[in-house]
Amino acid sequence: MKIKDALSLAKNELKGYENQAIFILCEHLQKDRTWLFFNENFEFDETFYLSLIKRFKDGEAFEYIFNKAFFWDLEFYIERGVLIPRYDSEILLSQLLKLCEKQFFNRILEIGFGSGILSIVLAKILNLKIKACDISQKAFEIAQKNAKIHRVQSLIDFVLKDFRELRGEFDLIFSNPPYIKNDYKIDKWVSMEPKEALFGGKKGYEILEEIIEFSVKAKAKVVALEFGFDQKDILEKIFHQNDFKTEFFKDERGFDRAVLAYKN
Repeated sequence: MKIKDALSLAKNELKGYENQAIFILCEHLQKDRTWLFFNENFEFDETFYLSLIKRFKDGEAFEYIFNKAFFWDLEFYIERGVLIPRYDSEILLSQLLKLCEKQFFNRILEIGFGSGILSIVLAKILNLKIKACDISQKAFEIAQKNAKIHRVQSLIDFVLKDFRELRGEFDLIFSNPPYIKNDYKIDKWVSMEPKEALFGGKKGYEILEEIIEFSVKAKAKVVALEFGFDQKDILEKIFHQNDFKTEFFKDERGFDRAVLAYKN
């Protein structure tokens, strides 16, 4: 089948998501969009491509289909069972990079590392030593794989443990934890991601609150968190109740999505 005909079939299947048909074909053929445009009459066996389109239509995200995701202009290995990295987390990461460039932290902890992206980028760019914990065996395996790909495995101590079980003190604690309300309706692509990495409880912010309480016990000087678009007010209240001063950061739509909290 010609490329233009295969794309026409695929776009018809993915009404409302036509661009994904192009992205999937580019990845399948290992060509860019310009090549597709100038070679629309190129003949290929469309069978596997259309099977990929069906997988996407059925709710399997692009990142899971091709086992890759891009974050901070870097490529990471991804598979089902770990959260897909999103641009929203770059807001938190950018503030962490600025913070760690100007202030030294001897003991750094990430809570809920997932695919390892935040710790890996921090270690890669700033040569930081970081301890990172998660309760998912799959996340543990994927994060270690990504750390090896980016050659920072000697800098990051990934541990398979609930943060509530950790002992000791940490200067900086950061996290992109589950913060979606349990009854929030998510789309079919997000529904294939691990529920334990998405849902934070009946109110949504329960785990965020637990992390703040843990940070107090761990005598953290700074806590950095990603959170939901409607959770600024409650987080500000919880932080202030625990004697932290806060600085919030907005996304491109104007929603507060990350916070740096400093112990008074």
